[in-house]
Amino acid sequence: MAQEIYNAKPTVAEENPSSFVIVIGREFGSGGRTVGKLISSILGIDYYDTELLNKAAEKEGVNPQVFKEHEEKKPNLLKILLQGSYGIADNFHTVPLSSERIYRLQSKVIQDIAQKGSCVIVGRNADFILRDHKRLLSVFLHSPLEIRAKRIVERGEANNLDDACEIARQHDKRRESFYNFYTGDKKWGVASNYHLSLDTSFLDNETVAEIIIKTAKNKLGI
Repeated sequence: MAQEIYNAKPTVAEENPSSFVIVIGREFGSGGRTVGKLISSILGIDYYDTELLNKAAEKEGVNPQVFKEHEEKKPNLLKILLQGSYGIADNFHTVPLSSERIYRLQSKVIQDIAQKGSCVIVGRNADFILRDHKRLLSVFLHSPLEIRAKRIVERGEANNLDDACEIARQHDKRRESFYNFYTGDKKWGVASNYHLSLDTSFLDNETVAEIIIKTAKNKLGI
């Protein structure tokens, strides 16, 4: 039953026929945000990651902290059952919103963004939410753990490689659980579920962005 709720797609206006969307899924430390911003800059289109959560919060009059606390986290199944059976709401100290409601709001914002014009979206199950978009390119970026750990240390998010590896594992586990919970049979990180899957360990960010843009031009005719 929960799966049926989350697979339901929001109702949005008809897509702009000239617009396209590039969605990037990624392992933590594989360069997803950096590459996404590069593509956005080169193509002159909008870029969204955490910002879209803030848009969702502001649009609905909700404290953005509520969305931050639920960022790419699989909901508590017991809480879902209680909310569905007894109407028990989450206590966010701001406004009562269930995990279902938060996911629906985020999905609606993603749909609205894609409808308004061309853009790059990083994460947030956007490839699944926009799966029927006629001009979508879905990408997954990955890299061996030890390579990602070095990047994590270099950007100041960990003091040593061991800590960086643990941080990467935790983030990846959370993202995988979040993605798999909402998408059902479509699994996070499996190459066949994306139009393009790239190992970024031997490529610089500019080259990765170039490959994605070239693929988008070939597939989408931009």
